[in-house]
Amino acid sequence: MSDNLTTENNENEEENFADLFESYNTGMNEDLQVGDMVKGEIISIGMDSVFVNTGTKIDGAVDKAELLDENGEMTFSKGDILELYVVAFNENEMRLSKALSGAGGINLLQDAYEGRVPVEGRVTEQCKGGFRVEIMQQKAFCPVSQIDIRYVEKPEIYVGENLEFLITRFEENGRNIVVSRRELLSREQEKAKKTFLGDVEPGAVLEGKITNIMPYGAFVELFPGIEGMVHISEFGWSRVENPEDVLKKDETVKVKVLGIEKGKKKGQLKISLSMKQVTGDPWDDENQAFRAGDKVKGRVTRLMDFGAFVEIVPGIEGLVHISEMSYTKRILKAGDVVQPGEMIDVMIKDIDMGSRRISLSIRDAEGDPWINIADKFTIGQKVEGIVEKKEKFGYFITLEPGITGLLPKSKISGSENSAVFERLKPGDTVKIVIEEIHPDTKKISLGTGDEKQTDDWKKYAKVQDNSVSSSSSASSGESGLGSFGELLQEAMKKGKK
Repeated sequence: MSDNLTTENNENEEENFADLFESYNTGMNEDLQVGDMVKGEIISIGMDSVFVNTGTKIDGAVDKAELLDENGEMTFSKGDILELYVVAFNENEMRLSKALSGAGGINLLQDAYEGRVPVEGRVTEQCKGGFRVEIMQQKAFCPVSQIDIRYVEKPEIYVGENLEFLITRFEENGRNIVVSRRELLSREQEKAKKTFLGDVEPGAVLEGKITNIMPYGAFVELFPGIEGMVHISEFGWSRVENPEDVLKKDETVKVKVLGIEKGKKKGQLKISLSMKQVTGDPWDDENQAFRAGDKVKGRVTRLMDFGAFVEIVPGIEGLVHISEMSYTKRILKAGDVVQPGEMIDVMIKDIDMGSRRISLSIRDAEGDPWINIADKFTIGQKVEGIVEKKEKFGYFITLEPGITGLLPKSKISGSENSAVFERLKPGDTVKIVIEEIHPDTKKISLGTGDEKQTDDWKKYAKVQDNSVSSSSSASSGESGLGSFGELLQEAMKKGKK
């Protein structure tokens, strides 16, 4: 009885083992052929080969050189998943590659064409419209537009290169083969774009290359096939009028991602970027080395009807009001004094960090000519000036740059040479007298210095005429002379006063 049980148990174990083995074999893909793609995990990395679990009883091996980057560094490690193509195998070995290559024959090329499998080819020479390419000892043609994603400026640089292609046309049993590298690159690029975009979020700081400059901004390539735009307002904290003044095509710049939105077309993305936000806002810098009363140098950025804006540090502008442009002359428009781009000296009059406003002065930086006015002019002093402007109430006369006095109309009409003064015009030189100085209000009153006789002398002249006409005899002339003498003496006394 026991022998029967033992025999039965052994048979069950053999059946279970056979089932397990069959199950193991069934789980393996034993139908792999040359040209098939396999997706497997790296199980070990040797000196020259990398070994991959192919899902069959035979592990695959790929040349390690195929997996090195441009710098010759290994970019994969144990456990990474690879997608490779079967290029050869037997019961003991399976060779894998990123693309089909070698002497595979027409059938293998047709399989690659039908399966959209990449093939490796060598660009042998240029020809009309493109390149001749040798693939598995077969001749193929690659149009110049299909050799790369970008516009080809120097076709000769591709000659002699071993590159990967997709077969896009396979006709006449292999006598007419057309290949495209562009399509393959586009396919790989789309895959890489998804990975890139999956990792990038607003706020990320990236490096990119300027690809195009427009009046409203610049386009920056962040990744092959992925561009964003920097609006002109995001170039820098300083005002920019012309993008080409600050950027050049192919220049490498750092940018901050502001937002990513879907475009109108399917698959299109709108990526907004900023260069200025890579650095901090200069208004937030608590260590700004300027204060009210400082004399600094700045660059005129723009002109307005009411004044000029001047950048005193990168990103921080102040306003010079038109009234603060000159002590020496009347300014009607800012363009008469400064021009955009000009470097000038200014005085900081006031800083309002809360409102981000700074008041500047050009005239205070140059100095106030009224400060030492008492040392320059005194009352009664005869001076020479230039007529600046004629008004109904008098003439404004410039005594020196920044110092202007008023010659009232009443003084002109009271002058013995009033006709001469009336004929004066702006720009003429005239001699006048300082009559009043008011430093606090910056006003000077002027006189002609040759005013007519006073009322006392007019009275004297009238009395003299009456005395002479009323005299009729020599005896009566004595009393007349006495009255005349008294009047003369009285007038002289008043004149002295």
